[in-house]
Parts: sequence; C-alpha cells; structure tokens
Amino acid sequence: MTLSLKQMRYAVAVAETGHFGRAAKACNISQPALSQQVQAIEESCGTLLFDRLSSGARPTPFGAEFIARARQVLESADALAAFAQGHAGQPDRPVRFGLIPTVAPYLLPEIFPALTASLPGLDFTISENRTDALISGLADGSLDVALIGTEAPAGGPRLVSRPLFDDPFMLATSSIEPTVAPVSLASLAPERILLLDEGHCFRDQTIAACRLDSDLSARTFAATSLSTIVEFVANGQGVTLLPAIALRKEAAANPRIAIHDLVSPGAGRRLSLVWREATPFGNTFEQIAEVIRGTRPYPA
Repeated sequence: MTLSLKQMRYAVAVAETGHFGRAAKACNISQPALSQQVQAIEESCGTLLFDRLSSGARPTPFGAEFIARARQVLESADALAAFAQGHAGQPDRPVRFGLIPTVAPYLLPEIFPALTASLPGLDFTISENRTDALISGLADGSLDVALIGTEAPAGGPRLVSRPLFDDPFMLATSSIEPTVAPVSLASLAPERILLLDEGHCFRDQTIAACRLDSDLSARTFAATSLSTIVEFVANGQGVTLLPAIALRKEAAANPRIAIHDLVSPGAGRRLSLVWREATPFGNTFEQIAEVIRGTRPYPA
C-alpha cells in the first residue's frame, strides 16, 4: 500500500473541518475528488477512516490513529521542504502568523502594514486564537510564528521566544465613578472585577494580579472580548483591567470610560514572538520580531 502526501493532507483536512465539503474547499479541489481520495485510503486500509454523519464526518477509532500518524508524516515532510528551501532564507509561501485575541485587534492595524513595508518579499496569513491553540498550531506545523502574552507552556514543542515589549495594565472604570489614582489592586472589590471567559491568558493574568479567589464558579459574567467588558464598565456594572495596547481602541474615544494608573509595581504582561526551534527560517522570524518592536503603540 502506497499513500501519497496529498491523500494524507485530504484526510487531515476532513478531520480538522469535520466535513467533506469544507475540507474540499480548504484544499481547493472538488468534493467528489477529495472523497475519492479518502475512499482510496480506506480501501487500502480495509476499514473506514470516518463515520459519515448527516452533520458531517467524524473519525473512527482507526481513523483518529491514522490522522495522528499522518500529521506526524506531514510535519516531517513540511520540515524537509522547508529545509530544502532554507538556502534562500525565506519561505516560498505565506508566513502563517497567529495572535491571541487580546492582541490581534490592537496591534494588527500597526504591525501588518509595517511588516509588508519592511519585508516586501514576505506574504502573511493571519489567524487569531487562544494561547494553547497557537502553541498547538506551532506543534503540528499549521502555524509558523505566534504572538503571545505569556510564557509558552512546558511540555510542548521546543520554541524560540523573543520578547517584543512590556504591556502594562491599567484600571478602567465608569467615568462617573469617584476614583483616586493611582489605584491599589488590593482595594478593588473582587465581585466588581469583570473577566474574560476561561481559556484567555489575560483572564488568568487579571486573576493573579487582583489575587482573586481561585473558585470563580459563582461568577455569572464572563465575556468573550475586551470590547464587551468595556461596555459593561461604561454602564457602571463593574471595573476591569485593560492592557495598555488596548486603550486607544477601547477607551481613548469613549467619554464614559476613565482610565487609572495602578499603584507601583502595578501589573502587566510581556508580549513575545515564538516559533519552533527546528526551522530554517529563524533569521526571517527574527526580522519580524524586530519590525514589531518598532511599532510599539505607546511610549516606553
């Protein structure tokens, strides 16, 4: 039995999208052609890779193992291709760049034009996801670089991490609330602090900075974006921490929001660009990091 890399990519696409039609679109081929290739794998293996459901496709137990092994093969093949291309110093395809949601809407308008101007030989595809998903993307080869706001978790792929700049936190309150700055985090009423939902590293950083009780099950509010939280704050329904990079977009033009400094040492995060250690494009990614450092959206 001989399987092609293309067949494996089609099978992985079905697993990732959960649907033959969406997988075909992602692979830029017709659905019948993709289905035929997946069926050819199944015939060679003598068993199904996917259960065909009315809502899409789900890997069988054998299929899940096949997909896991296929990903390893594809990652190795991509690494070999990258090595072969490495003499040129740059990938011959778009750089797959991921950012966390509490960074993307605030930095992308600055860094994307700067990157395309400073590195005209590069193209980019941009995606937004939480830290754990970005690290997984680096691990499975679906991402090249990621911009994160925390330390890369242990136990993942060997990564290179380059600091970009520090991003201090500020307190946002309703403009009608009497607040004297600088504000001590210890003085904040825990029940009034509004948080992002679980999975956001910024939520964890806020919990740590404000020393909130680890049992947050009684909280009924958890937002999916900082913009949502800011609207609640503007209506006097709580307070929140905001990263400095978000102030211009979320608060500067909103007269209902007041921004306050924190009592030293305050709180904050360090933004970093990370990529796999085993890449031939490290020099290119170092250049990307340097360009981003030069687009810092507020004075040091």
